[in-house]
Amino acid sequence: MSTARRVAVVTGGNRGIGLEICRQLAGLDYHVVLTARDADRADEQARSLDASCPGEVSGLGLDVVDGPSVDAAFRHVRKQHGRIDVLVNNAGIAVDGPEHRPSSPDFTRIRRTLETNLLGAWRCCAEVVPSMRARGYGRIVNLSSTMASLELTRSPSSPAYRISKTGLNMLTRTLAVELDGTGILVNAASPGYTRTDMSPDAERPVEAGADTPVWLATLPGTGPTGQVFLDRRALTW
Repeated sequence: MSTARRVAVVTGGNRGIGLEICRQLAGLDYHVVLTARDADRADEQARSLDASCPGEVSGLGLDVVDGPSVDAAFRHVRKQHGRIDVLVNNAGIAVDGPEHRPSSPDFTRIRRTLETNLLGAWRCCAEVVPSMRARGYGRIVNLSSTMASLELTRSPSSPAYRISKTGLNMLTRTLAVELDGTGILVNAASPGYTRTDMSPDAERPVEAGADTPVWLATLPGTGPTGQVFLDRRALTW
């Protein structure tokens, strides 16, 4: 299959790593559907990218925590383009910070984090799997974090964020096992500590943070599945 008309949906694509993922995929001749909670913002950023990649980027409103919004957005993409080849679950939040401790849980922030980072991605996966199965091709990339690693964790901070991303890793693994042999590859990527609005003090450029997700989104059929990667290398969970 030619990649020229493959269609990639990127959630949270209006800024930071998501926007750079959109930029890189458009540069590889994918048609990119850049989604964001604010439809006007999605359209604005899509137009800015489309100026350098004409016809390759469109904007769409999609709120991953809102079931009807997710359903409507993916229904629109299927109607408009007839296919969804790639899903990049980039939308996420980090709201519990270094002072939050698992022994003193703020369940409002915990629920909000899980709803976005885990259940939001899960909703989107469920929307694309049937059409990917029908075509015998698909790439699903979930944006995770080294903060989700059981092996690496030595800090009690940000438990909601850590647990949400650990859950996302398990979603990645179980979905990959279910879809083994279907032509759909499911992986997770840590972008590393990348300079964005969420981490303005980081030194890693956004281009580097987007590289591994884009690599996973464009894997050949012989590529890996069910793993977590940083800088194109498999991570210890």
